[in-house]
Amino acid sequence: MTNAAKPLAGRTMIMSGGSRGIGLEIAKRAAADGANITLIAKTDQPHPKLPGTIHTAAAELEEAGGAVHKFVGDVRDDEGVARAVQETVDRFGGIDIVVNNASAIDLAPTEQLAMKKYDLMQDINARGSFLLSKLSIPALRASAEADRNPHILTLSPPLNLDPKWAGASLGYTIAKYGMSLTTLGLAEELRKYGIGVNSLWPRTTIATAAVRNLLGGDDMVSTSRTPDIYADAAYLVLTSPAKSATGNFYIDDEVLAEHGITDLDKYRVTPGDGPLTTDLFL
Repeated sequence: MTNAAKPLAGRTMIMSGGSRGIGLEIAKRAAADGANITLIAKTDQPHPKLPGTIHTAAAELEEAGGAVHKFVGDVRDDEGVARAVQETVDRFGGIDIVVNNASAIDLAPTEQLAMKKYDLMQDINARGSFLLSKLSIPALRASAEADRNPHILTLSPPLNLDPKWAGASLGYTIAKYGMSLTTLGLAEELRKYGIGVNSLWPRTTIATAAVRNLLGGDDMVSTSRTPDIYADAAYLVLTSPAKSATGNFYIDDEVLAEHGITDLDKYRVTPGDGPLTTDLFL
């Protein structure tokens, strides 16, 4: 297969998180093209409740066809993220794609939300996305100058100001909308360089460990779609023209529909036509 059929061949992606779930599936989709991938992930040792480590993820990506740089670190650590960016440039020659995947969630109402959890969500979600994007801008500018179609993709929702979302889970809403404001601002700020900056969010809940353990358990998982739908949509965004596809808050099924993919049955956890659980902020 030629590189024209594998548009991410030889491209370099840096991703926060990615040792499991949606991030790993997005990275695997890029790896299948022959992309280079840096994972910034904390899970160095197996977690008692969560599948996968940075090492198992790297093995899956290499098996899929990618080259992997493992960076055991925390997106809250300024110096660590700076090192991850520099090591990526040193090893692979640059950065073409940034994926802000790492995220913390706590849907507690304001009175019950511990400030430690509030700070964690702000630091990982909003600040972490800002930091990794900020530190990658010089490499992304170089990618644009080399006509390598650079993108920043943040896994965050459209800026829906219906008060029910803030009223239900204010701390989490602030953190996720902080990620989305990063998309809004950077798309405008980096437009002149030809760097595409977008957010992507799923129509329905996605069957991940977070949904099973923190949100709705097995019942919600059964009315969810698989991470593959998010990964397929992300791939279409990341291979779109960066100069024109920027400043968007994409929804996964809308991205697929724009590319003629409307039969989404294969993405259901539970086959059939039963109702699916709509995700937050939609």
